Amino acid sequence: MSSVLIISGSPSSTSRTERLARSIASRINAHGAEATLLDVRSLPADDLLNARFEAPSILEATARVAAADGIVVATPIYKAAYSGLLKTFLDVLPQFALRGKVVLPLATGGTVAHVLAIDYALRPVLSSLDPLHVVNGLFLLDKQITVLEDNQIQLEPEVDQRLNGVIDQFLAGLKRVASAGI
Repeated sequence: MSSVLIISGSPSSTSRTERLARSIASRINAHGAEATLLDVRSLPADDLLNARFEAPSILEATARVAAADGIVVATPIYKAAYSGLLKTFLDVLPQFALRGKVVLPLATGGTVAHVLAIDYALRPVLSSLDPLHVVNGLFLLDKQITVLEDNQIQLEPEVDQRLNGVIDQFLAGLKRVASAGI
């Protein structure tokens, strides 16, 4: 069984991005992989901002990244780039932290003006961490994500279909890696 770590770069526990990350975990678990969530906002700010690589919280988070077969990165887009919270976490990861891993970038934002942020801001940083493969990401507009009374989300049907497509690509990549023994 493949293990997937979903890294949420949202500074808010009630954001659409955070809820999307939790929904992705459920979807991946339903496909037989084991998905867990790492909320970067739960890491001590001092450890992140001061790049305390040897802090227990950073070592534990880094170990979770290392142990995962695949990584999903979910972030809100602010000012045409991924969250600063996510950036501080990516900065404390070892240089080749994503080596041999399949990575799926996901982003949410308030306007289509940010649609290219995955390709121009996030993908280069993820690629610098040496993943085996970064699958096509997905940008979702906030208005395409409805928060339900039970704190679950509902996506517009077309967006839901696209999300299922990128998850399928991601899971197919994980299967290829597992069958190749990489």
